[in-house]
Amino acid sequence: MRLVIRLFLFLCLPAILAACDSQSGDKQSDGAGQVNDDMEQMESVEGESGLSGKLDISQRGSPMLETPFTAPDGATVRLSDFAGKPLLVNIWATWCAPCVVEMPMLDKLAAREKSRLQVLVVSQDLEGPKKVEPFFAKADFAELEPYTDPENGLSFGFGSGLMPTTVLYDASGKEVWRVIGAMDWDGPRAATLMEETLSSK
Repeated sequence: MRLVIRLFLFLCLPAILAACDSQSGDKQSDGAGQVNDDMEQMESVEGESGLSGKLDISQRGSPMLETPFTAPDGATVRLSDFAGKPLLVNIWATWCAPCVVEMPMLDKLAAREKSRLQVLVVSQDLEGPKKVEPFFAKADFAELEPYTDPENGLSFGFGSGLMPTTVLYDASGKEVWRVIGAMDWDGPRAATLMEETLSSK
């Protein structure tokens, strides 16, 4: 009798597992639907490069996160240390292809708007400087510096669930908008998005 039961379970196990996978997939689909519902206040900011991040204004007016992260010299810093001038914060990782595509554009943006805007890129690589410093050495950026956050504090704090995520704060440290996903920071759309904040500096 035990042999029959074991044989039955052995034959039915793939079907049982398939049913679990199907239910899991249904839950994931429902979750994705909820995400879409939550993104009603978003719009596409696709540029000529084909990058199609989503503009989110739902957190407008929120204060800067107080999550600590690490400066290139090893010091512990917070976003509030950069208050006093509009600040564009980008969370990224070396393994994230869209993030890597954005980096040269963010570097150009930082150079172009140097007098009006601070651009801060904070790596979420778990290996920290060990992974990020070689990337920066090879890229030879003009303005960007290798800030790191191996604990992923900013990523969890922003709560977007996606990298890259880029948040613009005004000079008083209040969020203006965020872009979830990559976008063309060289394009006219980016310039238009930032101009109101930068011109009121």
